[in-house]
Amino acid sequence: MIKRIIFFSIIFFVISSSLVKSGIYISVTVDNEIITNVDIEKESSYLKILNPKLMALEYNQISNIAKNSLINEIVKKKEIDKYLDLKKKDDLDNKLIEDLCKKLRLNKEQLKEILRQEKSYTINEVLVKLRTNIFWNDLIYFKFHKQVRINEDGLKKKIDALSLKENKEYLLSEIIFEKKKDQNLDDHISNIKSSISEIGFNNTANIYSISDSANFGGQIGWVSEANLSEKIVKKLNNVKEGQFSEVIQIGNSYMLLMVEKIRLKKISLNKQDELEKMVKFETNRQLNNFSKIFFNKSIINYSINEN
Repeated sequence: MIKRIIFFSIIFFVISSSLVKSGIYISVTVDNEIITNVDIEKESSYLKILNPKLMALEYNQISNIAKNSLINEIVKKKEIDKYLDLKKKDDLDNKLIEDLCKKLRLNKEQLKEILRQEKSYTINEVLVKLRTNIFWNDLIYFKFHKQVRINEDGLKKKIDALSLKENKEYLLSEIIFEKKKDQNLDDHISNIKSSISEIGFNNTANIYSISDSANFGGQIGWVSEANLSEKIVKKLNNVKEGQFSEVIQIGNSYMLLMVEKIRLKKISLNKQDELEKMVKFETNRQLNNFSKIFFNKSIINYSINEN
């Protein structure tokens, strides 16, 4: 064991010396994985493509967001490797890129060109990142899907109440955060709200949110009021467009919701289709909660050192 540690120490020293000579230096290590200043620059460029509002932040702020994003990605890959075989899924590649382009309102060639201009990743490198997210979701489903609990009777009552009425929909962004043991919750909330005042809700989501939506500035898209819990609906009732909600506690986490837009849609429901949508939405919501809990438990098992 001692020989092995010495061997890796020597290898690490040789790599470090070689990188320094080329102007590249190691910023962070996650166990035996290294993150260099170049990695952080590429990730910063990529995140600014996903959320252009990040360009309003200072260099150090963006770099810190990028560094944490890379740390999280490495931890997820390591956990995936313990349970699943992270192989290339050719049949998914086109769909993954199409979905990303749709979200960014670009076509594939435009995305390639922007990545090149911003000196970020290649399309193939982006695909590796997108596949990691897919495999992480697969892992969470594999581990926790039997713990998901759906109250179908309650959902059916919601559908009956909605039939032939106008349904309110919200265009939402989110910041989901947790309180650490040694942290004062009121102070933490105050810091988040101050950040929102200074740099905006979306950029604050990149810094503080633990949700997968953080890379996109917390944006989660249009959500039907029918898919929201009564607790959340009550909090949103008095929130106008361009404002955000009071803090909402969801289990061990806390949430702020920004209402970007509100619209009313006349609906005549296909009850079975609506039930399937609601079941899917609630399933994903619960799996996202399991994902946060599992990640937080996993990351403490890794040695993370910043230089």
